[in-house]
Amino acid sequence: MDRHGTFREGVTTGILGATGVAVWFLLVDLIAGQPFFTPTVLGEAVKSVVAPESVMSAFVVVGLYTLFHYTVFILAGIAIVSVVHGSRRQPAMLAGMTILFVALEVQFYLFVLMLQEATRLEGIAWYQVGAANLVAASLMGRYLWVRHPGLTEQFAESLSGR
Repeated sequence: MDRHGTFREGVTTGILGATGVAVWFLLVDLIAGQPFFTPTVLGEAVKSVVAPESVMSAFVVVGLYTLFHYTVFILAGIAIVSVVHGSRRQPAMLAGMTILFVALEVQFYLFVLMLQEATRLEGIAWYQVGAANLVAASLMGRYLWVRHPGLTEQFAESLSGR
């Protein structure tokens, strides 16, 4: 596995996913007549964890959230690409990654539903989050499938249990 290639490809994968989510919510917020509503709400949540007592402008809060958002997606992208590269030697890794992805998605949706009841996130609907995740997964998955043409066969092999 080429570490430099894994890092670069992972960063690209993460940036694609993060940008897809950001564009999706920008469109949702523009249609609702509240530009940057979503990153402001989520940025306030991040701020409440990293700097609860500080007062920040909405611009800084959105910037803070954007930095957090891209960092998380880039780290996820690097992890995903590491699994894809590792699956060349161990195709079963792809089946495990699929199971983990589904489990994490279910947990994430339950977490979003809980937050909607307890916080200002009630303005962000779970189905909007679901659509954003679908956009991110589609962009990231498509990029990786194009970069790794043998991935389809590896995935089929991993599911067959051979």
